[in-house]
Amino acid sequence: MRRSIALAIVVALSIMVVMAQEPTRTIEVEQVEENLFVLRGAGGGGNTAVFVTTNGVVVVDTKNPGWGQVILEKIAELTSNPVTTLINTHSHADHVSGNVAFPASVDFVAHETTRSNMERMGPYTGRTEPPVNVFASTNGQGLPTLTFSERMSLGTGTDRVDLYYFGRAHTGGDAWVVFPALRALHAGDAFLGKRVPFLDAANGGSGVEISETLQKAHDTIPDVDTIITGHSTQATWADLNEWAAFNRDFLEMVRVGRAAGRTVEEIANAWTIPSQYEDYDPPNLDGVRRNIQVIVDELED
Repeated sequence: MRRSIALAIVVALSIMVVMAQEPTRTIEVEQVEENLFVLRGAGGGGNTAVFVTTNGVVVVDTKNPGWGQVILEKIAELTSNPVTTLINTHSHADHVSGNVAFPASVDFVAHETTRSNMERMGPYTGRTEPPVNVFASTNGQGLPTLTFSERMSLGTGTDRVDLYYFGRAHTGGDAWVVFPALRALHAGDAFLGKRVPFLDAANGGSGVEISETLQKAHDTIPDVDTIITGHSTQATWADLNEWAAFNRDFLEMVRVGRAAGRTVEEIANAWTIPSQYEDYDPPNLDGVRRNIQVIVDELED
């Protein structure tokens, strides 16, 4: 009897330990339009967009490993429509890892370069270890089944979603996901927020080309008011134009520094955010230094 009681106590304690180790994943919902939502979550990774169409749901980005089911449960609270389409803005694990929780009936969509990056899930610039590859244990379930190169439209009328690619930026495959009827788009980490970008050259990103890519997006995509950023709050169309200028100014600063014979370290230590961008997030010196190195490597290649 005593042995049975002791065993029960051990089992109960083991369950409590496992439950204590399991992270709590909480989704916060922000309604952008009547049928467009942003799902955020502390520790979840990138912002997820949920576009409720007439007969289905279009999801953009699915956060870190373990968040896919949480996203599905939250969507079920918003609508009874099934998820029919899942779009990934780029290949980073904090935007694609939840894919594996979605059923195989869903159309998984991404730029062709993003698909290639997702298949290998290699290390990011500045990191030696590769990210967790959730697709390795699913036989590829959750990888893009539909890709595009420059432009693609899904659905019709008020349910239409337009996909654009303008070139290298954060990675080599950043997609711009536009909801024309709502005058809104999801930019992923091509516009992660008002801050120094993360240039992942190892996955095709470019510090030389990013400002041109951003400017093309701003000058080409019509009739957008609201931008869902990759990791921050919503931005405006004017904010995108300004962020293109910010990256252009940063590139010029590096060019001038190298022309003067300064090292990457010297350029980084001397740089501060220009006054016209004073509302931007305080820069991380390691990120600044890494981006300068990426640009220098491109310029000297």
